[in-house]
Amino acid sequence: MTILVTGATGRVGRHLVQQLVSRGASVRALVRDPAKANLPAGVEIAKGDLLDLDSLRAAFAGVNTLFLLNAVTGDEFTQALIALNVAREQGIERVVYQSVIHADRFVNVPHFAVKSGGERMIAGMGFGATILRPAYFIDNDLMIKDVILGHGVYPMPIGSKGVAMVDARDIAEVAAIELIRRDRAPGKLPIETINLVGPDTLTGAGVAAIWSDVLGRPVVYGGDDPTGFEQNLATFMPKWMAYEMRLMAERYVSDGMVPNAGDVRRLTDLLGRPLHSYRDFAVDVAAKS
Repeated sequence: MTILVTGATGRVGRHLVQQLVSRGASVRALVRDPAKANLPAGVEIAKGDLLDLDSLRAAFAGVNTLFLLNAVTGDEFTQALIALNVAREQGIERVVYQSVIHADRFVNVPHFAVKSGGERMIAGMGFGATILRPAYFIDNDLMIKDVILGHGVYPMPIGSKGVAMVDARDIAEVAAIELIRRDRAPGKLPIETINLVGPDTLTGAGVAAIWSDVLGRPVVYGGDDPTGFEQNLATFMPKWMAYEMRLMAERYVSDGMVPNAGDVRRLTDLLGRPLHSYRDFAVDVAAKS
């Protein structure tokens, strides 16, 4: 049966589509601009977006299993609700939903609250689903690599409680495994939640120490105050979004993003390999710079 991937050209989506194709799945990708999709041969392209009902109904037709990813936008919750309603309308019962770790706790952060609402709707509407809850994406730090490399400062205010940063490739591979498991099951499976974390729970000072070691020169942590972080983000994204990122950073500092006991073992057993680490990322960035 066909698996529909939303967000197919994003950081997780591209890896996910490749994983599904390599595992022999029939894949349809919902994209805004097919000319720019650049997806593997054999992937069926459906043009549209999550607010275009006609394109959404066409994309969902004949689909057995849905991967739902909603980007952080001002209408993110509306997109999620419409997609889930159309999925049910089209008879889709099997879903893998990309949420976020601690979605039910960080309720003052808008996109966490949205993801928590999506999880509740999935349960309330009777879907069989895997809820994927990733922590902070390691490759978020590509946005700040010039500050790290050029100024010797790790500026992301992640605090000292610890953040279990996860690689997008690991998220995608777990998503592929779950999509295929649900797609090929003889019937609808119960809801299951998986925390997606990296192998290490890192502090701001700890990340700075990794960069110091990899680069062979001092890199210092910029501190917990998110003011400069918000101001910098506001230079290239909407101010409401920069403020939302500030709220998230404040929760990193106050609460951390610490995995539950057994999360890392569960993921390594599922993948059959070690998780990608932040050090791997830093070494790769340094080698390419």
